[in-house]
Amino acid sequence: MPTNVTAEYKKAEQAFREAREPPERIRCLREMLRTIPKHKGTEHLQRDIKTRIRILTDELSGPRKGGARTGPTYSVRPEGAAQVALIGPPNAGKSLLHAELTGAKSEVGPYPFTTKLPLPGMATYEDIHIQLVDLPPISTQYIDSWLTNALQPADAALLVIDMESADCIDHVNQVIAQLEDRKVILISPESGNLSRSGEIKYDNTTIDENLFRIELLTILVANKIDLVNGPGELDALIELVDYEFPSIAISALKGTNREKVPKMIFDMLNIVRVYTKVPGKPADMGTPFTLRSGGTVFDVARQVHKDLAHTFRFARIWGSNVFDGQPVGPDHVLCDKDIIEIHVK
Repeated sequence: MPTNVTAEYKKAEQAFREAREPPERIRCLREMLRTIPKHKGTEHLQRDIKTRIRILTDELSGPRKGGARTGPTYSVRPEGAAQVALIGPPNAGKSLLHAELTGAKSEVGPYPFTTKLPLPGMATYEDIHIQLVDLPPISTQYIDSWLTNALQPADAALLVIDMESADCIDHVNQVIAQLEDRKVILISPESGNLSRSGEIKYDNTTIDENLFRIELLTILVANKIDLVNGPGELDALIELVDYEFPSIAISALKGTNREKVPKMIFDMLNIVRVYTKVPGKPADMGTPFTLRSGGTVFDVARQVHKDLAHTFRFARIWGSNVFDGQPVGPDHVLCDKDIIEIHVK
């Protein structure tokens, strides 16, 4: 098999990692399937690619006419600065927390499995919006078959647990184990990328067999703190579990620490806000463009308009570590609350 075929595959694989919308992901997957080296070592990955194409195609096609369905292949289109999934065991208070932070009309009830389908809503942190998606609960007895697909576009997760429950430690372990069985890994910012090696060699190029593994930065949200002995209960919980997620004790019902959750998400994801201005005009300090730490002027230019990627000349910048109006190139790394003025050819 020629080496250039493998290079094409790697390019398609990278494009798939960066794609957010289902049609674009399908296009990338088909290109991966076309260019992947065809030999016994990649048979499993080829099957995974075909399965992903089928799942995403079904999602775009909508409900089937006639015949039984095992459940929706449904994911929420990302909006705002980030998409964060709310996961947890039954009766942990996810839906109430979602409703209080977003104003969305979640169905809330004191009985298990109130949430049936993904429900999006927008939480506010200062001048940005963070999309929170409430998902059905996870238990040892049941997990929705489509949940993995719903988590695919997420940037992070809130693992919500019931501090009043005597089984809350077991619930943490059970949720994590159920997700790991489906190649969804909850990770801490301090642990970095925890991907296990799943690579095979072909013509001196590696192919990642863990491509469809989902890794989500996670915050542990200990809910119902108003019903236990006090904040010290969270410290005791953290000592007893084997995971080191950023954590916060809240009461979704009473409001204790509830408003701190969006800021924790903002900090964990290293979200950077960038404002733009037109030459000779004041900066637009309304809704900023958002990117992750390490994002560049070129990344913002592409968000402003895709054609700017081809017509960009330089930018002037006001903000951190620069003098006002300093000219910079497309690779200049931006800081939170920088203002840029893009100049084109």
